[in-house]
Amino acid sequence: MITATDIRTRLEELTNPEAALFAQRFFKTGPGEYGEGDLFRGIRVPVLRKLCGMLDDMPLSEVSGLLESAFHEDRLLALLIYMRRFARGDERYRERIYKLYLASTRFINNWDLVDISAPHIVGRFLRDRPRTVLYQLAGSESLWERRIAVTATFSFIRQGEFADILALAEKLLQDREELMHKATGWMLREVGKRNQVVLENFLLQHYRQMPRIMLRYAIERFPEERRQLYMKGFL
Repeated sequence: MITATDIRTRLEELTNPEAALFAQRFFKTGPGEYGEGDLFRGIRVPVLRKLCGMLDDMPLSEVSGLLESAFHEDRLLALLIYMRRFARGDERYRERIYKLYLASTRFINNWDLVDISAPHIVGRFLRDRPRTVLYQLAGSESLWERRIAVTATFSFIRQGEFADILALAEKLLQDREELMHKATGWMLREVGKRNQVVLENFLLQHYRQMPRIMLRYAIERFPEERRQLYMKGFL
């Protein structure tokens, strides 16, 4: 049986101190920053994806143990395994992974971990189910749970369903975190890629109250003249 300890040992062998130092700066791990205290091994994502494909026999209980690691790459690998298993599983197995995921949000604690996994697990599971949990997560004190709620809607947006992201974006207009402004603006931009009218109707109601970063992200693909009208408040 492959254990979390076995995988940690393998990951230790792949450690790159120089890359780890860069990652610690990039993911803002200093005192008071959003990733404060996170530890990195300096392993690139393609390496983790390749390793993920070799771990189909690893018990879910051990994957969950890996997700509790202090090292960022260990947690990312665990999420990649969850995603791979979810995509291949039946409904009961998917529900099990979904529940494990939501029970472990304290370990899904940086923007890349959230963004790579939430649409493919939370969003995909909720496509044909009630979505109350997203609004509960959006009201959480945890930045990462709020970001899970928003980025999970990417799964719906891809299907042409916009109601939840619009409702969540309105709920989070006054969110205090820049990382939430960016995530919400990003999802709104994705709405606009698929239906410009829906996005502009939302913006015309709310753009004056939106944080500037959220607005900039949402209108990134607009023609420059129209972008300036929004940014200067002339609409």
